[in-house]
Amino acid sequence: MADETHRPIEMTGDMRMKFNAVSTATLAGQMQRRGSRNSFLNGLKPLNDGQRMLGYAHTLRYVPRREDFEEREEGPNAQRRAVESIDSESVLICEAREEPHAGTIGDIFAMRIKARGATGFVTDGALRDTPAIAEIDFPVYHQSSHAATLGRLHTPLDHQVPIACAGVTVLPGDIIIGDGEGVVVIPALLAEGVANDSYQQELEEEWAIERVAAGDSSIGTFPIAKDRRPEFEEWLKARGS
Repeated sequence: MADETHRPIEMTGDMRMKFNAVSTATLAGQMQRRGSRNSFLNGLKPLNDGQRMLGYAHTLRYVPRREDFEEREEGPNAQRRAVESIDSESVLICEAREEPHAGTIGDIFAMRIKARGATGFVTDGALRDTPAIAEIDFPVYHQSSHAATLGRLHTPLDHQVPIACAGVTVLPGDIIIGDGEGVVVIPALLAEGVANDSYQQELEEEWAIERVAAGDSSIGTFPIAKDRRPEFEEWLKARGS
């Protein structure tokens, strides 16, 4: 039985601020430093320019169409259960086998999860009703668009279970962050450390950008050399004030 509300951690206000302030490139780099080379969802694009997304993973898994299973199933299918049980601050993230030839969600369900407080939708398959969803002002990431309903190729099997989305393993309650480049998955138990280190990294890079723009060499500024660390600390202190 799926655990519909599983969250290994609750993000603090400080974590939310830091995750919202950093890029997915920085986050993916921090995951690589921790030995995880596979945290960025491959091949997905943001639906709208300038969108950002932050939330807890609420997973949904599709399998290839299986008519006999659908005929035996009673009550709402897994997609409907996911849509009607998703919590606020959650991102509905779908494993659709990277299949571009059938939609995985349309505008009505997108509107419904937004109304329930969800903060985004991610699929490694196709989006249906794409122009209408683009008007909802809701962060969405997808591989492609296709007018056919999911029933052409998919059976919704389960939700709030481990999935593989765009080549990345996602567990319920993982932290999902999206920006204009794409989406990265942060394991829940690593989230606080990744948020802190990513925020610090971007502060150091901001200083480096200022110095390089002023004519300094990248050597010694990116990364910051030991003898220039006091200069960065003074800049940081003045910035804080």
